[in-house]
Order: sequence, then structure tokens, then C-alpha cells
Amino acid sequence: MKIWVSQDYQSLSHKACGMIEDEVNRNPAAVLGLATGSTPLQTYHEMVEGHKRRAVDYRHISTINLDEYVGLGEKDPQSYQFFMKKHLFDKININQAHTHIPNGLVEDLEEECSRYEQLIDRVGPPDLQILGIGQNGHIGFNEPHTSFESETHMIELAESTRKANARFFESLENVPRKAITMGIQSILKSKKILLLASGENKAEAIRSLLEDPPSEDMPASALCFHENVTLLVDEAAYKKVEY
Repeated sequence: MKIWVSQDYQSLSHKACGMIEDEVNRNPAAVLGLATGSTPLQTYHEMVEGHKRRAVDYRHISTINLDEYVGLGEKDPQSYQFFMKKHLFDKININQAHTHIPNGLVEDLEEECSRYEQLIDRVGPPDLQILGIGQNGHIGFNEPHTSFESETHMIELAESTRKANARFFESLENVPRKAITMGIQSILKSKKILLLASGENKAEAIRSLLEDPPSEDMPASALCFHENVTLLVDEAAYKKVEY
């Protein structure tokens, strides 16, 4: 695992955007695996600026998102479909038909998970997968004890994850209890992985990732089995690492 320690969140986001743009410029038909949440938000804003100011071209790019809440659709402001359109897709010249996010409104969740895994193999797998990391070590919505062999599946969200995400909702009660997520094995299919971590609240997860042996108690530790992972971390999130 390659490690890049940046001074702060802004410089981390700038570096992440640069790596994504390098991939797009090198391969104009690349498949990007995308994440949601607060960590990649500034990276997406910088990508929008790169499109405007540096004419970075997304016309032939395809995207595959990690996850979506069960019960939320694209018109719900808290859905990840809404998030991606608001912060990225509607602001660059990407073909919306080439953007892919699980459908959280389907009746048959098992069928949707199977469909999405097949889509990952057909459209991708991603040339570059962007990940964040939860305070409990989750990647995507793969909570602790998720099998390293898992493919796209429905998962019950841990209370710690729901509480961490409650800031985006009116109250904790409004945070969905289930999500569809790419599995750990789905993520590991990616050719390159870029893991972003910012803030002191991620410091213990980063310490565990880098210092403890791989374990399904720590989903992100599965990244140790991938041959091309870059960790972009700011000083606050790196502060507990001892080597």
C-alpha cells in the first residue's frame, strides 16, 4: 500500500482530484468507482473546477457507485443518486446513461444485488475505485464481520454508521437501516484503489488498517490483499500511526 500524507483535507482533496484526472486523461473511456459522503465531497468539487478550467473531458467515462440506501430514490435529497447528481454528474459533461448506482426502491433486493454485480463485471470493473473509510473500518457499507468474499449485497447498517450519517438527516430516526452495497470482493476487483481518510475521528481506523493484521472485524483491512492501493490521508487521520 502506497501512503501519501497531506497537511489537511484541502490538500488531500487536491491530490485525489489530480490522480482521478490523470486516469481520465490517460484513458478517456475509463471506468471510475465512486463513493459518497463528506470525505470525497471536496474532491468532486475540484473535479467540477477541473472540467470548467482545464477542460477535463468526461464524455466517454463510465461510473459505478459503491452503494445506496434502501428505500431512497433519486428524488430524495438524502439518496446517493441525488448526491452524485448535485455534486458531480450535473456539473460535468458525463453521459448520465453511463452512471450507475444501485436502485434502493426495488421490491426484490436480492435480484437488484445480483443485477448490480453483473453490471460491475460488464461495465467494469473500475479502473480506479475511490473509497472512504468509516470510523469502524467499513468500506462502502460493508460493516465489521462482512465476509472478505462478499459480492454486492443488502446489509443492516451498524448503529455507529447510522449515528455518523445522522448529520445529513433531520434526525437519527430518519436514517435508513439498510443499504445495498458493493461487497468487499466486488471492490477488490478494481484495478487501482484510492482510499481517502481525513480528520481525527478516522485516526483509530487508519492506525488499525496499517498496524493490525487483516481481519473481517476491520473491513478495510481486506485492502491489504490488493496489489495497487494508495492511501491519501491527512495529518489528523494519520496521527496515531507509530511507524
